Amino acid sequence: MLSNQKLFSVGNFDFRLQHLLVIGVLALSVSISMLIRSTPASYGLELFEFDPFFNFRATEYVLENGPDAYFNWIDEKTWHPFGRNVSENSQVTLHLTAAALYQIFGFGTSLYHFTILFPMIIGSLTTIVVFAFVRVLGGTTAGLFAALIFSISVPIFTRGLIGWFKSEPLGLFFAFLAIYLFVSGIKFNRGKISFVKLLGAGVFLSLGLSAWGGIMFFVIAIALFFFTLPFVKTEKNFLIWAIPVFSVSMILSSLLFERTSSFIFGFTGILILLPTFFVIISEIITKISNEKNRIRNCFIFLISIVLSGSGIFALGLTGLPSFRYLNAINPFLTSTDPLTDSVAEHTTTELAMSFAFLSVFLIFAAIGMWFIFSKKSSNIKNDMRAFILVTSIIAIYLSSTFVRLELFASFAIIIFGSIGLSILFKKIFETSENKLIKLIFSGIILIMFVIPIALPEDNGWTNWADFPPSILNGGTAYPVALDDWQVSMNWLKENSPEDSVIAAWWDYGYWITTLSDRTTLVDNATLGDFQIKKLAYALTTDLDKSWHILHSDYTTDITKSLGEENVLKFEGSLQSEFDTEYRKVYGKDCEIITKSDSIKLDLQETWCNPVNKGMDADFILIYVAGERIPYNDQLEIYTLESGGDESKKHWIVKISEQQVSKFVQGDGITPTNHFMEETTMGKLIPFSIVTYVEPSTDRVFENYQNGLIPVYVKDIKLNDINDPFYLVYASPSFYSSEPGFFGTVLIYKINSNYNSSFSE
Repeated sequence: MLSNQKLFSVGNFDFRLQHLLVIGVLALSVSISMLIRSTPASYGLELFEFDPFFNFRATEYVLENGPDAYFNWIDEKTWHPFGRNVSENSQVTLHLTAAALYQIFGFGTSLYHFTILFPMIIGSLTTIVVFAFVRVLGGTTAGLFAALIFSISVPIFTRGLIGWFKSEPLGLFFAFLAIYLFVSGIKFNRGKISFVKLLGAGVFLSLGLSAWGGIMFFVIAIALFFFTLPFVKTEKNFLIWAIPVFSVSMILSSLLFERTSSFIFGFTGILILLPTFFVIISEIITKISNEKNRIRNCFIFLISIVLSGSGIFALGLTGLPSFRYLNAINPFLTSTDPLTDSVAEHTTTELAMSFAFLSVFLIFAAIGMWFIFSKKSSNIKNDMRAFILVTSIIAIYLSSTFVRLELFASFAIIIFGSIGLSILFKKIFETSENKLIKLIFSGIILIMFVIPIALPEDNGWTNWADFPPSILNGGTAYPVALDDWQVSMNWLKENSPEDSVIAAWWDYGYWITTLSDRTTLVDNATLGDFQIKKLAYALTTDLDKSWHILHSDYTTDITKSLGEENVLKFEGSLQSEFDTEYRKVYGKDCEIITKSDSIKLDLQETWCNPVNKGMDADFILIYVAGERIPYNDQLEIYTLESGGDESKKHWIVKISEQQVSKFVQGDGITPTNHFMEETTMGKLIPFSIVTYVEPSTDRVFENYQNGLIPVYVKDIKLNDINDPFYLVYASPSFYSSEPGFFGTVLIYKINSNYNSSFSE
């Protein structure tokens, strides 16, 4: 065969033409992946979304202070006044890996730009690991197809664009490396080599889990695969040591980090230990049972293990996963938690969206499924078939829960589609001697690859990468690049005291802390639901109550302005009841001890009923987005609801557990008169409704009716130093007269001299 033609030798290894082909396809896959992932750079080289700004800041902390300081870091600039134990609830592996690689490959570039490039490079290099993994399952050709599919898969590359310095790119890299080592170690019983691979698989899977909690999918898939092994793999004396090696390696590696340690001491530990125990005992059962009864006895034991595991969770002997993990298992839970439901990436996946993401790959996957579970693929061992089946079914199910996990559907498609295509190519090229048929077949497959990438012209797959970094459009859906946020954060840094505390909706917390170096109340870590609910209530109540909640320090009781009902709804206690119960238990009054003080004094952290305490803020920031429409030479009119805070009022009201219809009209968008005139947020938005327009006829109405769109004019309502809040800064877009999209950052000073009826 021409593909086996020897080109040259390196030692005992003969480099052949087929190796050149493999290298070429892998280089093509990596290049395509990089080209697609780099698309947002055309708008500006910035970090994407929100979380990457915290991850950049944490990586910077590692480099400036060292790993020891990082593991003891209580970040007091976030979640004021509580602070944040960073290593306890962060992507530690991401921060440490990026810091280490920057020291090696930084080459004089700034850390900020290095972290922008990091996800694109790591995500693109993952194509090589995917090739190695699928090659073990279905051969070299399947691996090459897998690399190509991975490089153009929409759900995967959209979670690893340039600037996307978040969990997924590094987490997936480690996870694919782990499952490559795992399936390779399990498939080939090669003694010491399998031992080293399984040991490495456990280490890399724990690193992946530390980088991204979504890697729990791979843990679940492997755990369930364990239950199939005694029935599909019969090598003697192999599983009894191989599986424990992997499990012990993963558990011990997970104990290196606080976050993954909490997983191991909870449901994840049970998830790994139960199936491991099942494999060991099943191997013993196999040895003492005759061949006829072996399967039956193992099955009976499997039933007992399942019942035991269910009992452990039912009796509460181990902790359940957090809400976001339970939500992944049961998508209907989102409606029970407005805070989770308000996150766009937690939207339940729609069937139309799945088809748009997967397109023609569904055809390849269907072919692969038929081949894998038929005699046409007799070269695939039973244990590998079981692995493919288990992981793919779980992947497809989890992807149906919410949009962020749609990338797991791509995982299943990659396996099925690549193996199906490789078998199909083999059948065509082995059974047909007609070169024209082979050429036509290859051309058809190539066209099927290209069609979803390029067509339709304005909505092909590559368009899913063609949008600006969030910091440039304020997190809206508009393809614009403005500098309002950067300029505003610089103003805040230069014009506010260093110890200032900024109140803003949680979306913007990471931007504020990282870019202005100021302290925030809430951010995207969503560590304290009650803190977010208090802020939501402060935004949607009247000015007097809002001022008292936001301005009072964290030792002041704000029950009068927050309301006893809300204190209880936000999972707090009435102060008198708290004091009585605390004295009964501890024999003294509660004394506030912060996280940092508790570590210094080796004491247990105490916050003394924080739900009904003030928020100690100095400024309040909001972001308003909309479209500017020139009306005449003297007047500009505006439409809002373009993705700023004005579009989040529905969620803010729901999170604060108030009646939505009081604040928002029946269309779920248009504000009511109560919202505009009686709430703090309505007053902070420097626009007022002047009329309502019927879009289809351009008729105007004085009052809202279903189907009408509100039209606004500028109206700064809080601009006097005697007001509870007064405007001190508005970003450039507010003063621009350019028609079209605008997004303005507005910063209000919280007036410490305001005379409130709630003042003590």
